[in-house]
Amino acid sequence: MNGYQITFFTRQDRRHGGCPLAEWLLHLAAELGLRGATLIPASEGVGRDHRLHSARFFELAEQPQAVMMTLTTEETDNLFQRLRTENVHLFYTRMPVEFGSIGEPGTQG
Repeated sequence: MNGYQITFFTRQDRRHGGCPLAEWLLHLAAELGLRGATLIPASEGVGRDHRLHSARFFELAEQPQAVMMTLTTEETDNLFQRLRTENVHLFYTRMPVEFGSIGEPGTQG
């Protein structure tokens, strides 16, 4: 299949709808019936404010996070429409990808 790999970048302390934003994105992916989403915590990053954000003990709330999804064009359009409706402000990247599965579920090589 062809589609897009979408990666959203946020911080642990950002919230939407009373929930951490990255977690809200995971719930949204499930609600929209997307094939999956992955939350990736990072140890450090530089944000648009040009400040270093890190997962150090006292700054854990500023830990950078990425949420990655691989979607069809239609799924991408539906996701971004929902984000606009929810008025969510997020930095993202969108890259064209080919994706699929290989092998049978439950088999190991």
